[in-house]
Amino acid sequence: MEQTVLITGSSSGFGYHTAVQCAKKGLRVIATMRNMDKADVFQDEAIAEEVRHRIEVWQLDVTDEDSLQRFEEKVLTLDRLDVLVNNAGFAVGGFLEQVPMEAYRRQFDTNVFGVIAVTKAVLPLMRRQQHGKIFNVSSVSGLIGFPGLSAYVSSKHALEGLSESLRFELQPFGIDVVLIEPGSFETNIWSSGMELPEAVYDPESPYSDYIKGLWEALNKESHEKPTAVADLMTSLIGKERVKKLRYPIGGGVRVNVLMKRVLPWSWLEKGVLKTVLGKRMEKGGMNHGKVQRMERSRRNTV
Repeated sequence: MEQTVLITGSSSGFGYHTAVQCAKKGLRVIATMRNMDKADVFQDEAIAEEVRHRIEVWQLDVTDEDSLQRFEEKVLTLDRLDVLVNNAGFAVGGFLEQVPMEAYRRQFDTNVFGVIAVTKAVLPLMRRQQHGKIFNVSSVSGLIGFPGLSAYVSSKHALEGLSESLRFELQPFGIDVVLIEPGSFETNIWSSGMELPEAVYDPESPYSDYIKGLWEALNKESHEKPTAVADLMTSLIGKERVKKLRYPIGGGVRVNVLMKRVLPWSWLEKGVLKTVLGKRMEKGGMNHGKVQRMERSRRNTV
């Protein structure tokens, strides 16, 4: 029988390309997205007609209770569901002191609690089948921290731990849980998709020099094509069982993860700070005058 794959966050990036690749392989694809105005992305004439016909678009906002309830009801109508790809997510940028608590909550609401909610909705069907695969799209940020991305990094670290526990829980039911851990790829999460608080743009911020160095370092990275991640997931879908939990992918990802494991933290820390701050560190740190002015201003308003 025709396998069914359900993918969240399918309007762009990894979700979009995985949906198209799976449909090309002859699978039935349910592509979910928050904004149905973007559903016509799968009507592109560059996609063969028989491929388009295999893609069905559902509305799903993984943070909205009503949307999740409608989604759960639709899942109950399926005869089978072989694969779930938890891909929906976004990134909050900025340093911890700058990022509002509400932004941290929204980050976890999408990247962690959204994954939990969608997974809970499909598990009864997968358990009855006694087979299934769940791909949680994490990141190298789920393995290694980086300055200015603490909200995103901590949400992906949480997803890593969640997936480890879930794999133990579901193995007896024939359900594989898999972590996909991309490095730097050409997706809008690092461009138009990143959310930045207003404080990031304040030239008087004590973090302003740090932020300049951070953006320079991020922009220097080589962003690979997201089709490579789609190809990886599509190939794993074709396997009867997926024996490994983690699949890092992207230039330098495995090396960086290995370095974190074997090098003293002080060496790793020095390397990251030198990459981000460069000569700013050699000149005695960041702009302490700005720090002092900000601190005086803070005391005067208390």
